[in-house]
Amino acid sequence: MLKLHRLAYSTLAIGLLAACSSTSSAIPEAPSTVGASYVQASSTKALQPGEKVANLFQLNMKTPYVLQRLTDRTYWYESGFYATIFYVGDQGVLLFDPLEQRAEPILESIRSVTDKPITAIVYSHDHADHLAATGPLLEMLKTTQSQAPEIIASQATAEKMQLLDSHLPRPTKVIPWPDGKFKFENLDVELHGFEHAAHTDDHAAWLLVNERVLHAPDLLNADQPPFWNFAGSERFTFLVDNLNTANALDWDYFNGGHGNVGSHADFAFHLKFISDLKAAVGKAMGEVPFGYGVDPDKINAHTVMLPTWYDEIAKRATDALRPTYGDYYGFETATPANAEMMAEYLYSYR
Repeated sequence: MLKLHRLAYSTLAIGLLAACSSTSSAIPEAPSTVGASYVQASSTKALQPGEKVANLFQLNMKTPYVLQRLTDRTYWYESGFYATIFYVGDQGVLLFDPLEQRAEPILESIRSVTDKPITAIVYSHDHADHLAATGPLLEMLKTTQSQAPEIIASQATAEKMQLLDSHLPRPTKVIPWPDGKFKFENLDVELHGFEHAAHTDDHAAWLLVNERVLHAPDLLNADQPPFWNFAGSERFTFLVDNLNTANALDWDYFNGGHGNVGSHADFAFHLKFISDLKAAVGKAMGEVPFGYGVDPDKINAHTVMLPTWYDEIAKRATDALRPTYGDYYGFETATPANAEMMAEYLYSYR
């Protein structure tokens, strides 16, 4: 069911991109959660640490893709609200996560800055919305380069793909879990697998050491409050620990697979938001008695009681956070689901 949700979200994003007109929106973009300094997207001028791409929502809605240079060799790509990175070496290109339905624009963006072959692809984790363009991309590359890219993944991802009989192209190089590393030309890449992961069991952060770039899709959406179910996490339980682990690494630029280019300030914002949400949900749980909103004379199964209880708790917690966070990107649509997830966590672990 979770992967179906992701597929629907990805398809919706592409549909929105195709359907939007070229006229400018009358609604201003949401304010920055971290007081960011915004600059116009540029594939030639490197982003300074802490800067973010301006007008990103409208760019996602109305342009084929956004390409932003991060360093001399690393580039950030986003289209339809999905983002990834690639690194241009001396001989070839290292691409992370060929995003679903985006093989052609990703290749176009790479070709806009280099004609070097794509010699390696990295899978960050086994969720199809971040990997499903691999097959189409490999087919496209057959006409332009003599050798197929190496496909690199962690041991946890490779084993999960095997267990679930994944239809996606399998890794040709497997990195030891949880703290393996590999070298791409002169670039050191470190795997930092989460010992107990929130998003999915093979979730990890990939550090481009020399470039000071961290790639961890679905860990957080930079410059936004947490997305629905904390970026589609399969569980909330270990998220704070995962955020702290990634934040403690040595980097300047962060790609979370969605949202803007991230910084350590985005991690601080998310940790504060989660702390405030936990307090609001805990307070609501103390105020709302179990069975609230259910007429016992009108039911013949108890199963309605828990979701009704969570729903009321989420409404109250969302109301409590609205004065502080209500103007931020997606607050109204994402926070109730996050509050329900938090309520389940607090109810289960005491």
